[in-house]
Amino acid sequence: MVEQQMVLYEEEFRQIAAVCERLNREANAKAVLLVDKNGQFITSSGEIDDLDTTSLASLTAGNYAATSGLAKLIGEKEFPNVFHEGEKDNLHLSIVAQRAILVVMFDQRSSLGLVRLRVKKSSEELTKIFQMILAKAEQQSQETPFGEITDDDIDNLFS
Repeated sequence: MVEQQMVLYEEEFRQIAAVCERLNREANAKAVLLVDKNGQFITSSGEIDDLDTTSLASLTAGNYAATSGLAKLIGEKEFPNVFHEGEKDNLHLSIVAQRAILVVMFDQRSSLGLVRLRVKKSSEELTKIFQMILAKAEQQSQETPFGEITDDDIDNLFS
């Protein structure tokens, strides 16, 4: 099933950016990125000047897809949190509201436990924001002159 494209409104975008900034600060992370499941970069906070955020967003989405495939192979619905440990830097990926991937890059200045704790709180906040976005989109689709036209109406028009 193809997921409907989401439209971010400025007010909600600012809220999302504020959550990412707070997560970056409270988790003592190097950077926090939010990416949609299709690999589109949404926003970031922290040390991203030397990062290719477009590639990171695409690879994150690919990683999520591969991990979801692995989960299904062993009978799991998904792995909502994934951790990659490097020599200097680590990545913690988590699914938010079944729509986005929250990426936290951290080093020895933080810990996996702190990151997981802060990610949980931030994910709840982001989920509420995404629910508001969907509700707003639903309300606006009903307000347009095309909102009342159904697929059956279109089929009847051309049959």
